[in-house]
Amino acid sequence: MSKVNKVLFVCQECGYESPKWLGKCQGCDSWNTLVEEIRSKDNYQNNRNISSIQATAYSLETIESNEEMRFTTKITEFDRVLGGGIVKGSLVLVGGDPGIGKSTILLQVCKELSNLNILYVTGEESPRQIKLRAERLGVVSSKLLILAETDVFAICQIVTDKKPDIVIIDSIQTMFVDSISSSPGSVAQVRESTAQYMRLAKGQGIPIFIVGHVNKEGAIAGPKVMEHMVDAVLYFEGEKQLSYRILRAVKNRYGSTNEIGVFEMTDTGLKEVVNPSLMFLEGRPQNVSGTCVVCVFEGSRPLLAEVQTLVSQSPFSSPRRMAVGIDYNRVCLLLAVLEKRCGLFFSNFDVYVNVIGGLRLDDPSADLGVAVSLASSIKDFIIPEDTFIIGEVGLAGEVRAVSSIDARISEAYRLGFKKCIIPFQNKPAFSQDDMQIIKVKSVYEAINELC
Repeated sequence: MSKVNKVLFVCQECGYESPKWLGKCQGCDSWNTLVEEIRSKDNYQNNRNISSIQATAYSLETIESNEEMRFTTKITEFDRVLGGGIVKGSLVLVGGDPGIGKSTILLQVCKELSNLNILYVTGEESPRQIKLRAERLGVVSSKLLILAETDVFAICQIVTDKKPDIVIIDSIQTMFVDSISSSPGSVAQVRESTAQYMRLAKGQGIPIFIVGHVNKEGAIAGPKVMEHMVDAVLYFEGEKQLSYRILRAVKNRYGSTNEIGVFEMTDTGLKEVVNPSLMFLEGRPQNVSGTCVVCVFEGSRPLLAEVQTLVSQSPFSSPRRMAVGIDYNRVCLLLAVLEKRCGLFFSNFDVYVNVIGGLRLDDPSADLGVAVSLASSIKDFIIPEDTFIIGEVGLAGEVRAVSSIDARISEAYRLGFKKCIIPFQNKPAFSQDDMQIIKVKSVYEAINELC
């Protein structure tokens, strides 16, 4: 074998490299995932031809940071997730389940930016298929170029020659570098292809969107280093059976992380949901125990969400615990606190917790609402419809302070809520005569306020 080639065994799950084959990966402990790959040093020499701009060191004071460095797409929810628009020279990874709307939202971006030169590179569909989808979405632009190609170096050469304003790669799992012997979609190909596009974006100052598939666990397929290389990772959430989609910024070097945009999937594409809190609370049941409204923060936006719980007598010796939209271990922790600190025993009951609308609650400020909802279900008392609850719960049963309390109360007041239960340590500056603010120190005190 030539001296410029090197044989490595690469784990297809985590990207761990070994000079010899191993039955068990030492990086992620997976079995039979190491595949032989031949690395060629030619691809590292070819990298020098991608960027025509030579490396230069700049003084921090001479670097401009004006607003002209961003493209605004006029899709408010999309711009919000990106931190205010598309940054020139950025590399953005868009992931999600099949059919969730990744290609749809990018084609709609092409529609809104019809005055810019955009290169849409497709590795999975033919140009005619892209044309059919574009017609359905109403995309009409003479400056939109469609390229059906999977060779990374050929794509980089075309981008260097055409110099488009924006490049879209759909998808990274179909791209390949011919100097790497493994098949497209492998860890080595995905990693090297992403690295080439990163050099292209930074060298030419062109924003590049990369569509990424997900694996069976729901994470973006490919090595974790791919997410480290890109500037932003946008992830589509939501059930395909539901019409609503949530676009979340898992990583963003130019804006807030965990910022979300809410869309509704229609036959003409994705439409923005201007008031997501109202959408999540639509169709709330009346005079029913076990339902509660909480206010969480997603990025820079307060959102009201409905939490429903059902506690029923279990016919089995081992009762069931099920959580949808909230961490299962967090629910078990709250059940333990309710048993130990409030005297509510769930050992003979099945417990089901569900967050309405496909939203996932990662904010610990929803703890108190979930705990009170569980107490409402087991004691069968009704939480008033105009009441919402905020607070983080500790293992001692105490209610701890949360951030941005005024923004949360203002959002709830705007939607007609007249009573809120908040932690005792919080000191809100919000003042409205018709908003009743109740401060509690413990979960037990919050439950007594309502039952």
